[in-house]
Formats: sequence, structure tokens, C-alpha cells
Amino acid sequence: MEYTILGFILMIIMLLYFKVADRFNIIDKPNQRSSHTEITLRGGGIIFWFSALLYFAQHIQNNYFFFTGITLVSLVSFWDDIQSLSNKIRIGIHFLSITLIFYDLGLFTVVPVWGVIIAYILAIGLINAYNFMDGINGITGLYTLVVMGSLLYVNATIQLFVDTSFIKYAMIASLVFLFFNYRKKAKCFAGDVGSIAIAFWIIYFILKLILITNSLVWLLFLAIYGVDTVCTIIHRLYLKQNIFEAHRLHLYQVLSNEYKIDHRLVSVFYAIAQTLISIIVISIYQKVADTTLFTIVIAPLLIVYSLKFYLLKKKT
Repeated sequence: MEYTILGFILMIIMLLYFKVADRFNIIDKPNQRSSHTEITLRGGGIIFWFSALLYFAQHIQNNYFFFTGITLVSLVSFWDDIQSLSNKIRIGIHFLSITLIFYDLGLFTVVPVWGVIIAYILAIGLINAYNFMDGINGITGLYTLVVMGSLLYVNATIQLFVDTSFIKYAMIASLVFLFFNYRKKAKCFAGDVGSIAIAFWIIYFILKLILITNSLVWLLFLAIYGVDTVCTIIHRLYLKQNIFEAHRLHLYQVLSNEYKIDHRLVSVFYAIAQTLISIIVISIYQKVADTTLFTIVIAPLLIVYSLKFYLLKKKT
């Protein structure tokens, strides 16, 4: 009953947001590098912050560092959705917000300085990777459901690391967002506020799980996004492009834009692929060395990603 009520409340909030976005012209205008062709309301992903707010209101004693952090990244991201901000301001807020959850998780006392530095780079990188990958209908919502579903299963069967409701609140927000976004003509896009807020949420969970289990394999719950993002950045650096500018070189963009595969189908492909990887990780966790598990997962993904160059060459 709790989650039904939550879904109903979030649905109302989303509908009210549409009126606000329409009133203040918070829209996404397509350009030559966009994967969509029609003007669409932007910032619908604000629903993830509201879901966090509703959870925080009931569990204020335990989550104020997390909620302060997600509020900061959501605020600066929503501002960026309305009026572009410099990368320095955005990364600065990301750094501050990540510092808050690092403190909350006790990272500074259990990890050496070099480890903390790597954790900062990894966390900021993952937040931006999640944002880079938010480009077609359904991909953010479906991928988030898979990641959160995987974490929920681990929490229930392998290692209890967080309140179950905390994960479910993010999943309900994803379902509500998908109701409006997973369409041939999306009612709204997540915007930076959505992709970055949910990425922050996921990183908090994964870091907490890593610290409790002393294993990095849970990063593989983000393997599809990670490989696509890192390889695309390397590709763009090779082409001497500005990696902070919009582009159409992600594998999902090639499939959607160059080969005209329906956005929703590409999003399903990504979700299914990550589901299979998550099943592999959960199934053989502690049965093989962490390095072996990373190799088993990452090597095939690199091969699949390399097909992009064949696809691009075939189109030229």
C-alpha cells in the first residue's frame, strides 16, 4: 500500500511539474546532434529528487548527508537544464556532494588517501557517464530499474546493506518517469536533474555495498554504461573532439540515429544486456577472483562496442 500511495503522489507531482515546465518554457529543443526531432518538456527527472524527499521525510535521522548531497546536485542540474552553467560550477557541486556521502559512509577513515582520490574520480566520472548516456526514450528509466533491481536482490539475498524501502523508492520513481518517457513521442525527458540525481543515488548504494563486502565487483552493475562511456571518450579524444560538447558517437546513438532502430527497442537492448551481466555477477560472486569476473564481463563488452566502428564505416 505504501508504494501504491507513493506512485500516486509522484504521478501527481509529475503532472504538476508539466504545468510548471510548460509555463516557464523548460523545454529541450532538438539540434543536429540530438536523437529526437520534436520539442519536448525537459527536467521530468526531478521526480527522483521528490522521491528522495519523501523517503527522507520519513527517515530524517539517518539520511541527511545523502539528502543534502542529492539536493545540491539536483539543484545545480535543474539550473543547468534551464540555463547552461560552466563545467567548473557543476563539477564543484558534484565534488561537494560526493564529499558528503563519503563522510556519511566513513570512507575517509577506512580508505587510504590514494584510494579516496580514486573514489572521487570514479564517482564524478560515473555521475557524468550516467548523464552522457541519457539520450533516447526509456534508456535512463529502464537501466535504472535494472540497476536498482539488482541492488535490491543483493540486499535481500547476499548482503543487507541498506533499508529496502530506500531502493524501492528509486524504483517507483523510475516507473512513474517511464510512464511519461517510454513512448514513441515522449511526454518529457529526464534532463540533467534526473540523470544526475539518480546516478548520485546509485553511486551511494554501490559505494556502501563495496565498503561492506570489500569487493569492487558491484561496479559491474554499471558495466554497460561504463564501457560505452569510456570507449566513446577515448574515441572522441582520438578524433580530437571536445568531450564536453554534444555528439552522436555513443553506440546507442549510432543504432538510433544512423540505423534508425526505434529508441525504445535500443533502450530495451541496453536494459537486457545489463540484466544478463548483473545475473552473471550475482551468480559467480565469490566463486571466482574479482579480476577474473571483471575480465569475463568487460572483454565481451569491448568486442561488442568495437562493432560500432564497423557500423559507422558501413554508413559512410
